Amino acid sequence: MTDLHATAKACLDAADPAEKLRLTHAAWAAVQAGELCPDPASPPPEPIGAPGRPAKPRLVSARQVPHRGLGTDEGRAALVHAVAHIELNAIDLAWDAVYRFRGMPDAYYRDWASCAHDEARHFALLSARLAELGHAYGDFDAHNGLWEMAEKTAGHDTARMALVPRVLEARGLDVTPGMIERLRSVGDERTIAVLEVILREEVAHVAAGTRWFRWCCERDGSDPFDTFFELLRDYMGVSLRGPFNRPARLEAGFVEAELDRLAAASVA
Repeated sequence: MTDLHATAKACLDAADPAEKLRLTHAAWAAVQAGELCPDPASPPPEPIGAPGRPAKPRLVSARQVPHRGLGTDEGRAALVHAVAHIELNAIDLAWDAVYRFRGMPDAYYRDWASCAHDEARHFALLSARLAELGHAYGDFDAHNGLWEMAEKTAGHDTARMALVPRVLEARGLDVTPGMIERLRSVGDERTIAVLEVILREEVAHVAAGTRWFRWCCERDGSDPFDTFFELLRDYMGVSLRGPFNRPARLEAGFVEAELDRLAAASVA
């Protein structure tokens, strides 16, 4: 298979996480080797649906996912599981960005294939940590918020770049330092080591979203600042939860004026 769009679809459709990871790593290696590229003759993307998923975890509303303390192995496992679920979704979000949006520059497809590869590594690290804590992916309920936004933005590449990397994934930049501090208070250095890798690499993923959001705005002749806040209003209709990790977000391409406006309108 030499068509990157078709390969992305195969990665999306894989239901077994181990197979999704295997296909993802193979696809990235092929992209790096120049063996896999977008084919202009590839069939147009199918309407977006649920990606391939294992039978578990059970998907519930975010309000139904219980909050557990970190003082027990089970509580820490629940936290690791929640992050692993985000990373599995992030693999599919990256591949859907490759599969769904056609006619983009080659660098766009390379960026999102690289992100999928990173997210697959992150999921593997978290799965290994879950096993050390006596659990496996699927043992806890999870929610589907990330993929629901993918469905909402399936017809609008500018909205996808604005709202998935720069809002939902950027939230990880805000909350992960606090997770690390809480884990440090209970002496869980092994989970901290995994989260530190993820936090460092997620900055580059949010930066890719910023880069391609601005590319879309330039293509369309729209102002990135105004467009970002218009999309936030139109698709989400709510203020984002603060506080925001300003240093990490600035490194990921946000500008001070964006962060000032987000902070002014944020909810605690």
